[in-house]
Amino acid sequence: MSVIKLEKSGPIATLTLTRPDMMNALGQEGDGPAVAAACAEIEADPAIRVAILTGEGKAFSAGGDVKAMRDRKGAFGGSPNDIRNGYRRNIHLVVKSLYNLEVPLIAAVNGAAIGLGCDVACMADVRIAADHAKFGVTFLKLGLIPGDGGAWLLPRIIGNSRAAQLLFTGDVIDAQTAKEWGLVSDVVPGDQLMDETMKLAERMAVQPPQSLRLAKTLLRHGQSASYDTIMELSAASQALMHETEDHMEGVNAILEKRAPKFEGK
Repeated sequence: MSVIKLEKSGPIATLTLTRPDMMNALGQEGDGPAVAAACAEIEADPAIRVAILTGEGKAFSAGGDVKAMRDRKGAFGGSPNDIRNGYRRNIHLVVKSLYNLEVPLIAAVNGAAIGLGCDVACMADVRIAADHAKFGVTFLKLGLIPGDGGAWLLPRIIGNSRAAQLLFTGDVIDAQTAKEWGLVSDVVPGDQLMDETMKLAERMAVQPPQSLRLAKTLLRHGQSASYDTIMELSAASQALMHETEDHMEGVNAILEKRAPKFEGK
């Protein structure tokens, strides 16, 4: 059975990690290609404007499959070179596919997000947590380091000091602390998580889809590109958006004092 399930409802796609008996642990053979295929299907569908990522069962993701580590299977088996390639072709394929989605991605963190699971949540643009969710980057407790890009991304989300504290102690923080630290945008009752996440996704999905995707691209490049580079990219992108029908629809809607209806043209 695939580790991920893709469902579509109008302009919103929902990706669900489907290994609840293992707390949605990752790292088995085929996990990377499965997530990449689901993300590719979203990218290929112009009707999809927003995606949600969540976990089935009581956890978002407990991280890497510890039993597979013990048994030296999946991404964690073979020689050091085999393991290196296992990360590059499996674990990295999971996180890169999610991080590189052109459409906005919201993580609905329904429970524990630990180690790789926390880093997977960080691949999303926005994170909403259930009030019982927990977060930790506990790699050192396994004698490991973040092997999935978390060392690059986490400091950009919560700052270097907080990221270092989480990594060097292996502490697990609750949802409210995660909100205070900026790791999540909001905390909601667990039984309302998907409803609240869907409401947020719907507010995003009414935006013009071409501009929405480009806006995400600008935010992502803004994390590492120079100011001048972003300015040039902004000017070039804006020139394209001025030629879209959605731009004129937005202008006319404001002048006519009505809600716009964007069609991606």
